[in-house]
Amino acid sequence: QGQLVESGGGLVQPGGSLRVSCAASGFTFSSYRMRWYRQAPGKERELVAHITTTGDRTNYVDSVKGRFTISRDNAKNTVYLQMNSLKPEDTAVYYCAAAFWTGSSWSNRYWGQGTQVTVSS
Repeated sequence: QGQLVESGGGLVQPGGSLRVSCAASGFTFSSYRMRWYRQAPGKERELVAHITTTGDRTNYVDSVKGRFTISRDNAKNTVYLQMNSLKPEDTAVYYCAAAFWTGSSWSNRYWGQGTQVTVSS
């Protein structure tokens, strides 16, 4: 019965910044690693960022390293993705997901509906 709801997407110019949020409910947020994915037009979904349960470690796809920052506030049951120096190729629907360890791999138990981020002049 868990739910993830993204917000904060929109239109931004190249070089600009945007912060998307994902609010969790119906499950123990602090027990899950959180992820941001994106799917650009005509492309497959890709994992963009990953954060541990406490936020002590993060991982990013190479294309966003140094520009994007994933963070979480367990008290607010919210994960964020701060996106700076945005490029047109960052245009995508951004999804958050809550991941658990199956014993052999990570699996996303809950998904958000996505929020559109468009980078264009």
